Amino acid sequence: MISIITVVILCYLIGAIPSSIWYGKMFRGVDIREHGSGNAGATNTFRILGWKAGTIVLLFDFGKGLFCTLVVSQLAYSIAGGPVSFYEGWDVNSMLLIFCGVAAVIGHMFPVYANFNGGKGAATACGMLYGIEPLSISISLAVFLIVMFASRYVSLASITASFIYPFNQLILRYGFDWHIDGSIIIFSSALALTIIIKHKGNIKRLMSGTENRVSSFKPSSGKLNKEQSTA
Repeated sequence: MISIITVVILCYLIGAIPSSIWYGKMFRGVDIREHGSGNAGATNTFRILGWKAGTIVLLFDFGKGLFCTLVVSQLAYSIAGGPVSFYEGWDVNSMLLIFCGVAAVIGHMFPVYANFNGGKGAATACGMLYGIEPLSISISLAVFLIVMFASRYVSLASITASFIYPFNQLILRYGFDWHIDGSIIIFSSALALTIIIKHKGNIKRLMSGTENRVSSFKPSSGKLNKEQSTA
C-alpha cells in the first residue's frame, strides 16, 4: 500500500509539470494562459507559439504519461515490500500501471505548480495508454489524425478518439482474443469520460458552430490577444 501511494504521488508531481506554461515563460516571455484559448496545452501552444514550440510541448506531455506508466510505476516493487492487489481478480501490475498513468494525467489537468489550472490531458493520456496497451491507443490515434485533418478541429478529434478508445479494447479482447485485463478497460473508460467532460466547452462551441479550426502551425503574428474560443 505504501509503495503504491508513493509512486502515485510521484507520478502526479511529474504529470503536473506545466510544460506549455514554463516553455512559454522561459523561451518566449509569454504566459500561454493569457493568449489564444487560454488553455495550458499543446494545441494552444501550436496556435500561439508555432509548430516547434507546440511539438516540444506535445512530446513532453506525451512523455510524462509514458514515463510514469513504464518507469516510475516499477519503482513500487522496491518500496516497502512492493505493491499488493486491492481485488483478487485484477492483475497487480496492470493496476499499478493504471494508477500511475492516471495520476500523471490528473497532474497534467490539475497541476500543483500552476494553481491547479492545467491542460485537458489528451497528450499525457495518450502517452499513458501507450505504456499500458499500445495497439488499442494506436487505433484511436489514427482516428484522431483522420478527424483532425478532415475537420481541422483538434477538439473534435480528441473527443472522438477518446470516445472510441474503450470500444477498441472491447473489440480486441472479445473479438480477437487480445489479452487486455478487465481493470484496464474499466479505468480506460473512466479516463476517456474524464477527457470528454474536460472538453464540455468545446462540445458547446462545436454544436453552435463557433469552435476555432486549426488553420496554421505558424506562430501568431503581431500582438497576442486572448480569443474567446477554446481548443
